[in-house]
This record gives sequence, C-alpha cells and structure tokens, in this order.
Amino acid sequence: MAKWRDVKQNRNQKKTIESIKNSSKDDLASIPSRLKAFLTDTFLITTPIFYIVIYLIMGSGAEFAENRGLGWGIIFGVHATIILIFWLKNGQTPGLKAYDIKLVDNITKQRVSVIQVLVRYLTTLFAVVSIFLLFIPFFNKDKKTFQDILSNTIIINDK
Repeated sequence: MAKWRDVKQNRNQKKTIESIKNSSKDDLASIPSRLKAFLTDTFLITTPIFYIVIYLIMGSGAEFAENRGLGWGIIFGVHATIILIFWLKNGQTPGLKAYDIKLVDNITKQRVSVIQVLVRYLTTLFAVVSIFLLFIPFFNKDKKTFQDILSNTIIINDK
C-alpha cells in the first residue's frame, strides 16, 4: 500500500513540475512585445535625454561633436540611472508597462536585484552595439535574450 502511495506522489510531483515548466513558457513575453517596449522606451526616455544633453547642456551639435566622450558619458549615465530605477522599483519601464510585461528574476519570478539590473543593463548595451547578439532569441528554444541569460532575468506577461 505504501509503495502505491509513493508511485502516486511521484506522478503528482512530475505533473506539478511539468505544469510549472509549461506555465513559465506561457508567461514569457513575446519577442514582438519586448521589441515594442524597447522602442517605446527609446522614444520616451533616450531621445529626450539625447536632445537635452546636446542642446541644453552642451549648447549645440557642434559642441557635442567636439566633446563626444563627455556628451555620451552624460547620456549613458542619466539613461542608466533612469532605467535602473524603473527596473528596481517595480520591474517596469514605461515601455514594459505599456505592453503589460514585467522584468523579474528567472528563478523566483519576483523582483530583480541590483546586481541583476546592472548586469542586464551592461549586457543590453553590449548586445545592441554588437548587433548579432540581438538575434539570440530567435535561436534559443526559450526565446531568451543575451541579457536574460547573463543576468538570470526574464520578461514575463503581467496580466
């Protein structure tokens, strides 16, 4: 009798593990919605920072061209600060919120840590600069991006 109970418990555990695996795949945000959120953030956050730095802080496009290192340093510093605050506060930038998706820890599905957002931000910059790393989700069975893999985070549906 005890043996039958153990077999039944093993079956139930396997079903539970399978349902967790399937639900996590279903919860993962689609590539198009992640791309749309990224583009939304680019226009809502990055573009205004870019213009403020060029025209208000540096004075003109010519001044920016003369001091590109300083200009880009200010842009990346302000951008990183804003994005990291959004990710740490509630896991959503305006773009992620617009498409009802959220950045979470891959294992716990809870809030991300400071280390995770720093790694994610830096690897995102590296992926964008390298271009070919942006295509990793199309070859990854879990549709994870380069930054998802290295920071151990995922973007899930938040409905």
